Parts: sequence; C-alpha cells; structure tokens
Amino acid sequence: MALSPREQLARRAQRNRTRLKKLSNGRPRLSVFRSDKNIYAQIIDDANGVTIVAASSLEGDKKQGSNQAAASEVGKLVAQRAIEKGVKDVVFDRGGYIYHGRVKALAEAAREAGLNF
Repeated sequence: MALSPREQLARRAQRNRTRLKKLSNGRPRLSVFRSDKNIYAQIIDDANGVTIVAASSLEGDKKQGSNQAAASEVGKLVAQRAIEKGVKDVVFDRGGYIYHGRVKALAEAAREAGLNF
C-alpha cells in the first residue's frame, strides 16, 4: 500500500524528531514549517510543551511570501526574539523537508543572528 505524499512527509518529520530528542540534551527545538505561500519558524520547549517564540513571513506591513529572502528574514526574526528571551542554544528541526533552499536560508540566517545549533 503506497503512502500519500502528506503521509510520507509526516513519517520523515517524525523520524527526524525522534533522532533530535535523543541528541537535544534538553535544548529547545527550532521547528520549521514550509507551505507554498509562507514559511514559519518556532522555538519549542518540548519538556514543558510550550512555544517560546515564533515568527512567520506573514508578519509585518509587507507580506513577504515564501522565497529565500523571506526565509532569511524569518530566521533573523526568530533568532532575535529567542535571544531576547534568553535562548541561545537550540536543535534544528527541519521537519520532513530536505536541508536545501528556503529551509537552509532560514537556518543560516538564524545562525548569523546568534543562535547556536
């Protein structure tokens, strides 16, 4: 029985999160969600089950869309908010997406803005 693309993505994301939980050592997780029109990032404390900070390309006066430039802006924004809350070390959860394009742009911008992962 073949899996739908959505089910395949969910399986890849779960496999990635299982590996991250073993390696995280209590660090919060920087989770990325990529849709066709926008990109979202949030830092999640899995121990307490709460979102510490979040950012998306929907924020601001001009909606940015979902290109690499928008992903970079979201990465910078989530990193700035995290540092304001006192979070510097995170683990990067790419979900079921490959580390390429928009996901990579977001991660590199977050690193440049001061997050460690």
